[in-house]
Amino acid sequence: MGAATPVEVTVPDQAPRRTALITGATAGLGAAFARRLAAEGWDLVVVARDAERLATSAEELRARHGVAVSVIPADLATESGVGTVEERLRNASAPVELLVNNAGIGLNKGFLRSTLDDELRILRLNVEAVMRLTFAVLPQMTERRSGDVINVSSVSGYGVTAPGSTYTATKAYVINFSESVGQSVRRHGVRVLALCPGFVRTEFHQRAGIPTAGSPGWIWLDADSVVDGALSDLRKGRYVSVPSMRYKIAATALRHAPHALVRRFSEAGNRAVGRGAR
Repeated sequence: MGAATPVEVTVPDQAPRRTALITGATAGLGAAFARRLAAEGWDLVVVARDAERLATSAEELRARHGVAVSVIPADLATESGVGTVEERLRNASAPVELLVNNAGIGLNKGFLRSTLDDELRILRLNVEAVMRLTFAVLPQMTERRSGDVINVSSVSGYGVTAPGSTYTATKAYVINFSESVGQSVRRHGVRVLALCPGFVRTEFHQRAGIPTAGSPGWIWLDADSVVDGALSDLRKGRYVSVPSMRYKIAATALRHAPHALVRRFSEAGNRAVGRGAR
């Protein structure tokens, strides 16, 4: 018998690895984004202030999902912290395809009882860091003609839902900034989404010292469900994601109801629930 004719086997190219960078990745929505994206096979760069907790979270994600996870311990309210993450986002040899700007804080005190340092910190983290990290990543994305940015805002950004608090002002910036930049980069194949949840079961309120014991159960959202909805809305090409019908109605009311009526309800809501929504 003659020698068998060799058969050429074509091995399909392996799908390229995608990388997402998530700020505030050790708790709440940031941790939920990390779990969801790792389950989808994304490699991750996770950012948070607590280096020990960050390392533990990264190891759990690697072990459970078999993805690469690198860590950047950084305080994004500081120049050195935000600068370190900017440098990673500009690294052309390891491009980031999805940026999730989740890190943020609230203050459980009105403006007149606050301090200048606290007010500057909330501006640096909730506003400046979001703008700077978005600015750092977009040039590469627009050049590649692909990439996504999710900026975590709040439904409270649609109105003065916490009288005396500057938190809602910072979140209003994130909504308007995201929609405006999103419109300008869409023609380059890049999507920018503002995620505007209401009250989510996370550590946010506890860290801010905001009481929630008297709040009704129906106002709370599940972090994993919020993340699933945000990714779905991003992939549908939407500019804003407001999870659940009750918060969609709230956002519509805040935008279109007479200001006097909004003020009356927000004052009553603050007495019943406590300041802040995230």
